[in-house]
Amino acid sequence: MAQDNTVQSVRRAMMILEELATEKEGLGVTELAKRINLHKSTVHRMLTTLLNQGYVEQTASSDKYRLGMKLLFLGGAILERMDIRREAHDLLKELSEKVNETVHLVVPDGYRAIYIDKLDSNKTIRMYSQIGRIAPLHASAVGKVILAFSEESFIHKVIEKGLTRFSAKTITEPKKLMEHLKKIRELGFAVDDEENEEGIRCVAAPIFDYTGKVIGAISVSGPTVTVTQEKIKEISESVVDCAKKISQRMGWKSKP
Repeated sequence: MAQDNTVQSVRRAMMILEELATEKEGLGVTELAKRINLHKSTVHRMLTTLLNQGYVEQTASSDKYRLGMKLLFLGGAILERMDIRREAHDLLKELSEKVNETVHLVVPDGYRAIYIDKLDSNKTIRMYSQIGRIAPLHASAVGKVILAFSEESFIHKVIEKGLTRFSAKTITEPKKLMEHLKKIRELGFAVDDEENEEGIRCVAAPIFDYTGKVIGAISVSGPTVTVTQEKIKEISESVVDCAKKISQRMGWKSKP
């Protein structure tokens, strides 16, 4: 019986914290009790305990309660362990084995992207790429998908710095790039069709963090003879699915 009461108290405390998280300015006891369908005296008692422990605080100008700084400490501990490379590696391995092509993980670094992980396929012909290599944001699948989901002001800054040509297929016209990025947002993935390197085709999808910010991208890359136009749909579905799983590990939640 005592254990049941403890579980119930913990559940109620979680309900209070989750409801307070929806209101930046805080909530009064009466309104909070109404929202979570608990008696006012029960809510007040729970709030007093949470207040004493630092999980909620009472605003100085009113009788409202809001989340306390101690939750920031706990949240920070979670964020510190969310290493994108560590969280992604086993999923990248699964993806590489599934499509039997080279898989990359990149993160943005200023006006470029950097490869931080790579898994080769078991094919004789392998991609020449390495961890630490730079990828242009406008001329690579990983770069374009990061750019597409970035702030518009950042996209304009990238364009202002110049759209260097890497191959005959590199997009170097600002208007054409903006239209291309719009299509990427609609599709949810990007394709590098020999735009960065002749003979190489890549398919990439974005990785988001708990705030919805794009923090990286993954790609499947290979020679155009194996990563054919006909395979793009199949590969893109696998890449998008893998990227979503990594994003979820980084705290991202898809919109209902």
